[in-house]
Amino acid sequence: MCMTIRDKYIDPFTDFGFKHIFGKEENKRFLISFLNDLLELEYEIVDITYRNLEKLGLNIIDRKAIFDVYCTDSKNNNFIVELQRSKQKYFKDRSIYYTSFPIQEQSKRGDWDYRLSRIYFIGILEFEFDNIGEEDDKYLTKVQLCDVNNKEIFYDKLTYYYLEMPKFRKKQEELSSHLDYWLFYLNNLYNSTSIPKIFQKDKLIKDAFEVAEFLALDKDQQFSYQQDRKARWDNKACLDYAKEEGEERGMKKGMERGMEKRNNEIAKNLKKEGVDNKTIATVTGLSIKEIENI
Repeated sequence: MCMTIRDKYIDPFTDFGFKHIFGKEENKRFLISFLNDLLELEYEIVDITYRNLEKLGLNIIDRKAIFDVYCTDSKNNNFIVELQRSKQKYFKDRSIYYTSFPIQEQSKRGDWDYRLSRIYFIGILEFEFDNIGEEDDKYLTKVQLCDVNNKEIFYDKLTYYYLEMPKFRKKQEELSSHLDYWLFYLNNLYNSTSIPKIFQKDKLIKDAFEVAEFLALDKDQQFSYQQDRKARWDNKACLDYAKEEGEERGMKKGMERGMEKRNNEIAKNLKKEGVDNKTIATVTGLSIKEIENI
């Protein structure tokens, strides 16, 4: 039995929702616009070709990778777009690993000069990195290989973009670019009941809202989305429970340590006053041996 969902729009932070909006041939204009707005390319992407999302290693024992969206443009540049909902300790490592597959794909038999096409990894994160000292509102991080001494770019064909979506807190009146439009769309689509006024004159964003209407999906798509959404709720419930249990255990352990420290201080003071160890043990709950060692 599946739960009934009656929200106006689907959640783009589900696997189904993200791939339905950005990973389908008939909707690729949305991904093209998003990539052009984000990547600051010297040229404009006019078309993309979606690639096989499952990539195998060089041999049978290598681990495979399954991308959310993987495509190339007319200049044979590669784009991996990965949605990450829950915090993952080694997500940076994972993004580096994922880019190794389009690198391997470019190897050629026979004579080859090792020339590579550009690779872009875009991580859309529904969590914040643990970057101590970083600005609280820095939601976009761009990473390339650089010379650590002079800070100049050493290699510009491998680029990583990380979008920490919880840090994007702009309101409608603060949106100043088309990229802002897309980020606002991602963060607010699921809770919207209609197309915000600011997007009424932007046909592309309006179309993206209409494509994401739950009732516009066919019955099979609605069922797939419901299952995906339910899995997300179940996962969140498990994470919340684990966090709550961890906090309770931590609090209990902290209280126990605090009580132990307090009893040791009391025992130390009573010993200074010449109180016998048996009486101190009765007052503090410490053993005679523990008291003797204080």
